[in-house]
Amino acid sequence: MSNRRRDDLDMEARPSVPQLPASLEWVNAREASRLDALRGRAVLLWFWSYDCVNCINALPGLRQLENKYHDGLAILGVHTPKYPAQQSSDAVLKAVNRHYVRFPVANDAQWRAWQQYGIDAWPSALLLDCEGNLAGRFVGETALRRADEMIPALLEDAASREMRVYAPSPAAFRSEPRMALRFPAHALATADKLYVSDTGHNRILECTHDGRVLRQFGSGNPGYWDGRLADAGFTAPQGLAISNDSLYVADTGNHCLRRIRLLGGEVDTLLGNGAAGYQTPRTGEHGQRIAISAPSAVALSGDRIYVALSGQHQIWRIDLHTRGIDVLAGSGRCGVRDGPGGRAQLAQPSALAMLPGVLMIADAAGNAIRQLRLSDFALTTLAGGTPYSFGLQDGTGAQARFAHPLGLAADGITLYVTDTLNNRLRAINTRNGEVSTLPIEWRFHEPQGISFAAGSLWVADRNAHEILRVDAERGSVARIAVGE
Repeated sequence: MSNRRRDDLDMEARPSVPQLPASLEWVNAREASRLDALRGRAVLLWFWSYDCVNCINALPGLRQLENKYHDGLAILGVHTPKYPAQQSSDAVLKAVNRHYVRFPVANDAQWRAWQQYGIDAWPSALLLDCEGNLAGRFVGETALRRADEMIPALLEDAASREMRVYAPSPAAFRSEPRMALRFPAHALATADKLYVSDTGHNRILECTHDGRVLRQFGSGNPGYWDGRLADAGFTAPQGLAISNDSLYVADTGNHCLRRIRLLGGEVDTLLGNGAAGYQTPRTGEHGQRIAISAPSAVALSGDRIYVALSGQHQIWRIDLHTRGIDVLAGSGRCGVRDGPGGRAQLAQPSALAMLPGVLMIADAAGNAIRQLRLSDFALTTLAGGTPYSFGLQDGTGAQARFAHPLGLAADGITLYVTDTLNNRLRAINTRNGEVSTLPIEWRFHEPQGISFAAGSLWVADRNAHEILRVDAERGSVARIAVGE
């Protein structure tokens, strides 16, 4: 019996692949891509959804494949939505630009390509040979590594038969308007300052409440290096938390937790080594030696830092005094399951907020708001559904529905939630779990990070490239002209 992988197909066994459905809308290209027009190249069909952290983690690998095989590989993205809001081609284009995708991407809003090619998970990849036959089928973040192992042989075979096309496949790009901010992920306000994760510009801004920029941390170019002020490097930073003279940053694209010393502006790294990984901390191990996946939020309580690792579906804690690192909650498997510590399951935890004795968690892929009791690390669900129980519904506890919530802010017993793919702000009474929708007459564009200070909510409205100040009681909204 052959020991060849089942998903790597020999030439004799390769079935032909039908054309992509003509109904697909190509969001960042002038013309529809056709498989028969790509004969002579290896083709990678990439099925993804922009809410999926595994899909996002794979995008740097796709860029590496584009560069490595620019003379023989064509990559086509097929975005198949999980949530109704993602059926919009405008929303898909925003995600494409947010993640700097340059290959053509089709909006498979009605799941036609997904069904035609028998896809059943995000992310998935189909690798085609130079004649348009299926050479491999892969699932998960390891898909790109396995495709990379096969592509050289496919290109060599095409060249040996004088079929190879060496010209690069056309890039696709529809740019965003140039604005002071680019897809900001978090707005953290204090009594007199405003800190903004200017995610698309790979920097953190320190501002006044009216948006005047005081300082910039990060060069503005993606990278990973410690330094001072603009001499440091961030990549797609997201969550922020502040304590005394230190600002903590979930440097998501670098898979690190960073610290900014606000007095002098020095940036250092507390957790992560700059590359994605799924390691578990060991006693006495230095945080910079541990490879973690997609930290997206951070919260503080005294000398302890809590970090949401979206890619590992876990909550970690760092003791600043002892430098000890612990896994507090999450088995590492994606799911919504209550229980003690490591036996419980989280689904892409993406925002954190502190209440007395409790860490609140926005479980984005679980469409739920969870609470971790810090006395015994018991994880329970305060409100919301499960990974496929989503919607827009007020109510108490499990009656309520969310759609990929990505932001939390606490004010007394009230917990505010950015219900990102419902484009709403929600409020939860943490005593009884009652969820309500704030009556705000404003069109949000996938709001993400949120904080409460100076009597207001401060919201990063990421797809509109702006920061908003919201009066929750009056329902009024003011746009903050950051850097303008």
